[in-house]
Amino acid sequence: MDLSVRDLRQEDLRWCSWSGTALHLWRVAGELERARTDAVDYLAVCSPADLPVAIGGVDYEVNPATGTLWQLVVHPALRSRGIGTLLIRTAEQHIVAKGLCRAELGVEESNTRARALYERLGYLSYDRKPGVREVEEPTGLIRRYETVCTVMWKSLVIRPREDN
Repeated sequence: MDLSVRDLRQEDLRWCSWSGTALHLWRVAGELERARTDAVDYLAVCSPADLPVAIGGVDYEVNPATGTLWQLVVHPALRSRGIGTLLIRTAEQHIVAKGLCRAELGVEESNTRARALYERLGYLSYDRKPGVREVEEPTGLIRRYETVCTVMWKSLVIRPREDN
């Protein structure tokens, strides 16, 4: 599949219902406002028709020395095709372009598939933290969701190879 990566735009959100509920998309819209101030980068991996098939953000304010990846999601019908890897690698390039050399993310402990991807990409776990957020039920009811996340990090410093 011929894919491109660019900044997510407000007008893209109408094509992103696959990524979550209306509450989720409302929050993404808020993050796009933060992107205008360079507090975050919010990326979209797009199909040849320029429609988002994966989205995710990098927050530079959670930890000023680190780019924190969050809200990473690939269209369910397109998972396990390297799209998430492309999204994460591009996010890491954005972190390095900001002059930072560390990426961090949290993954729910029940999400073994995502954790396996992060480990394959070189992320190491170093902590566990409770996570809490509001989620929207199919009925429209908003409830508190509590979980435990594994916090993972990766050095983005490129070290010269030592030849023997």
